[in-house]
Amino acid sequence: MELTRLIVKGGVLSPSELKEIANMALEQGLDTISFGSRQDIIFPKGFQSLPPEKAGKHHFVLPNETSGNNIVSSYVSSDLLRDTPWLTGNKLLYILEQFKEQPDLKVNITDPKQQLVPLFTGHINFIASEHEDYWFLYVRLPKWERMEVYPVLIYTWDIATIYYEIEKVVRQESCGIDMIFSLVSEALDSNNRTIDAPLHVPFYPFPYYEGMNRLGIDQYWLGLYWRNNQYDLKFLQELCDLCFECKIGKICITPWKSFIVKGIPKDKKLEWEKFLGKNGINVRHSLLELNWHLPVATEWALNLKTFLVRTLDQFDISTYGLTFGIADYNRDGHYFTSIVVEKNQLPKELESIKIRDTFNVLYAKNFDANSREYIVHAQDVDKLELPNILIELSKKYFDQLGNTILDSTTESKIPKKEVMVQDVYQCQDCLTVYNSKYGDLHQDIPVGTLFEDLPADYCCSLCEAPKNNFIALSTETQEIQ
Repeated sequence: MELTRLIVKGGVLSPSELKEIANMALEQGLDTISFGSRQDIIFPKGFQSLPPEKAGKHHFVLPNETSGNNIVSSYVSSDLLRDTPWLTGNKLLYILEQFKEQPDLKVNITDPKQQLVPLFTGHINFIASEHEDYWFLYVRLPKWERMEVYPVLIYTWDIATIYYEIEKVVRQESCGIDMIFSLVSEALDSNNRTIDAPLHVPFYPFPYYEGMNRLGIDQYWLGLYWRNNQYDLKFLQELCDLCFECKIGKICITPWKSFIVKGIPKDKKLEWEKFLGKNGINVRHSLLELNWHLPVATEWALNLKTFLVRTLDQFDISTYGLTFGIADYNRDGHYFTSIVVEKNQLPKELESIKIRDTFNVLYAKNFDANSREYIVHAQDVDKLELPNILIELSKKYFDQLGNTILDSTTESKIPKKEVMVQDVYQCQDCLTVYNSKYGDLHQDIPVGTLFEDLPADYCCSLCEAPKNNFIALSTETQEIQ
């Protein structure tokens, strides 16, 4: 279904911009808006195009238009999740500001240490390196069969310039990565750097991104999620007014059809909780509910997700750290979830006959969507078979979780074996997991700290429940390389 999209550069907009967008939609008789997987805003069917003087600086892409792609950025996760030390939220905003013209291609600008925003789903993917102000560039143009690495690191302040030059080159002729590099280098005097080590993308379980959570000492951040991805416009207007009152300058859209408000002052936390309660807003969904990626305004996908979530919940299955996607069959698609359920297309000659849908189930190599390699686990299965297949894959995931995975892109030397004791505890309120393997960097708890060695005043990093609210999930001793 073709819907009108509004480009939101980098998934970042101000409360005044969001309120203006809500007003435009209300004036057309709409009640809700949705969010897209590229951090854009989606309007329901029936949204009418606006004259330029009414649209202002907002960039709408109408159903009959193919032009206009949003820039995806990991600004939304800055200060909230693990990050590359030199890549601050402000630096990402400065980079986004350099993009004055709307890109023709899909651009991703991301930190490889966070998990909320996918790294490789763009045509042009800038990924932060360990060297301050330098970025890897991964390119996969629309007709390319595989991703290619640009042969040098890109300087932060050359990102937009290099993007526009690549866009100009590929618009004029079809060429490979070597020719693109040659033509761009010839046209621009850029401050490149030699690649001295391959990109390393660490694997961590998928984070929890909803509810009211601590941010530093005196602030909070709020993640909001609607099951049906239909956000009430009047609620959004009130939320923007509350942002004005609290002097909050940015609202961030995630690729998971939700949004995040950062920087809620500590003394305003109660007011925000009252606001959510007054509007009947439910937070603290389980990860089983949150970690799904669905196409926008697709009823069959939402119904299938509801069926699968309810069934897995009845079996009391843990899916901590896993992500799921539902999609129409598209072998050229770029998925970014651990597990994908594909709906098969009926042959045209059978479309008039009522036949039950069948599905394929794929999972990412090592259950890491950033691996960009998917393995087919089951084909042409009935909807009723899917829960058992997902349970199988969930068990497979936990069996291999924590094993050391060595490959040419991450490790060059094999260190000697050592014994590591690993324990895992879970908060009974919000299901946040403490794993001694990772520690809790947000609370300065180093890697390898066993739960029993945590200080007595340790509390959940998300909901602030006390240490005694955690229950043990596992304790194991393993040899690691």
